[in-house]
Amino acid sequence: MYTRRVFLKNAAFAMVGVGSAPAWLARTVFAETYSGRRKKVLVAIFQRGAADGLNIVVPFGEKSYYSLRPTIAVPRPGVSEEDSAIDLDGFFGLNPALKPLVPLYRGAHLAIVHAVGSPDPTRSHFDAQDYMESGTPGRKATPGGWMNRALAPERGTVSPVRAVAVGPTLPRALRGETPALAINDLPGFQIRDPGAAVPFETMYQTTGDTLLRGAGRETFEAIRLLSSIEKRPYSPENGASYPGGRFGQSLQQIARLIKADVGVEVAFVDIGGWDHHVNEVGARASAGQLPNLLREFGRSLAAFWQDLGDRMADVALVTMSEFGRTARENGNRGTDHGHANVMFVMGGDVRGGKVYGEWPGMEKEQLYEGRDLNLTTDFRDVLGELVSRHLGNPNLNAVFPGYAADARKFRGLIPT
Repeated sequence: MYTRRVFLKNAAFAMVGVGSAPAWLARTVFAETYSGRRKKVLVAIFQRGAADGLNIVVPFGEKSYYSLRPTIAVPRPGVSEEDSAIDLDGFFGLNPALKPLVPLYRGAHLAIVHAVGSPDPTRSHFDAQDYMESGTPGRKATPGGWMNRALAPERGTVSPVRAVAVGPTLPRALRGETPALAINDLPGFQIRDPGAAVPFETMYQTTGDTLLRGAGRETFEAIRLLSSIEKRPYSPENGASYPGGRFGQSLQQIARLIKADVGVEVAFVDIGGWDHHVNEVGARASAGQLPNLLREFGRSLAAFWQDLGDRMADVALVTMSEFGRTARENGNRGTDHGHANVMFVMGGDVRGGKVYGEWPGMEKEQLYEGRDLNLTTDFRDVLGELVSRHLGNPNLNAVFPGYAADARKFRGLIPT
C-alpha cells in the first residue's frame, strides 16, 4: 500500500522553500517556457574540509614558505617539470596538479584571490562552513543562506530550477525564502513507480488542504520538467571530458541544466576530502592526497569551461573552503586547521589572469596568532562583487546581514 510519504520518497527529489517542507516550489510549466531565456548564472563550489591554499596557489617568492614547509612545499618553478609550481606572476605559482587551469588563467578567464576567507577565528569545520554558507560569520541563528538571498524577487512564472544544488540534500547556502531544489542526479529525479503517479497526482489535486494541493501540483510539474531535460540526448561539447568521480559528474549536470535554458540562476556543488592532517603531500609534490584531489578538481573545472563554450559569457564560478591550513607543516607530512585561504573565480565576464588581494607575508610576526596565513580579504567582498556585478543584485546588506557592504572593498574581479 502506498502512502504520500512513500510516494514522495520514491520520487527521489529534495525541495525546500520557506517555512516548511511542503512549500517546495513556485508554480512552473515545462522547459519550453524557459527556452531562450539566457540568464546570468553563479555557480558556487565548496571545498569541504579546509583546503590548503598555500599548496594550491604557492607563494614561491616567499622565503618563509619553504622554511615552514621543509618536506611538503611545492618546489619553485623550473626545479622539476612534473613537481614544480607553475609560475603565474613571478611570486605565485599554481600547483602542478592544476595544469588544466593554466590556459584559463593565461586567457584572463580565471582569477585568484589569496589571503581570503572568513574573519571569524573558529577552527571548527561545522561552524566555519555554517558561517560561510549563511554569509554571516560568527552568527549561527541566521535564517537561510547567502545564495538564496542573492536571488532577486521575480514576478510571474518562476523556474523550479532557478536555485539548484547537485547532491542528496539542500545545502545551507541555498536554504531560505526562495524555493530551491536538490538533485542527486538527473536520471534518478523521476517517479520510480510510474503506476503510482496517476492516483497520487489525483490525490493531491483533490485534497482539501490548499497548501498540500499546491505542493503536490508543483512537485509533479518539477518532476516532469527535469524528466523532459533528462530525456534529451546529451554529450559534453567542444571536446570536454569530465572525470568519472562525483564532482566532475555533478558539474556536468550543472552544465546540462544551464544549456537547457530552463532558468538556472544559482547552482551549488561541493567536493569533500580536503582535511589533510596526514600525508597531504608524498615524497614528491605530484604525489599524495592533495595532488590527487587537485587533479580531479582542476580537470573538472576545465571540462566545465570547455563544455559550456560561449555560454560561459553568462556564467561565473567561485570556489571556497571554510578556512585554510597552518603555515607550518605538522609532523605527519600534513597541515592543521588554519585561517586565510584562496578562492578561484572563473567566468566569461571575469577579469582573470591575476592573483588578487594583499599578501600579508609569512614571517612569524605576520602570521595570524603566529601560526596561520593572515586574512586581508573578507570572502563576502568576493561574493558580494559577484552578486552585485554579475547577478545584478545590488542589495548586499540583505544578502549578507550585518556586513557593511561597500563596493570600494571589491577587488575588481568583474568590470563595471
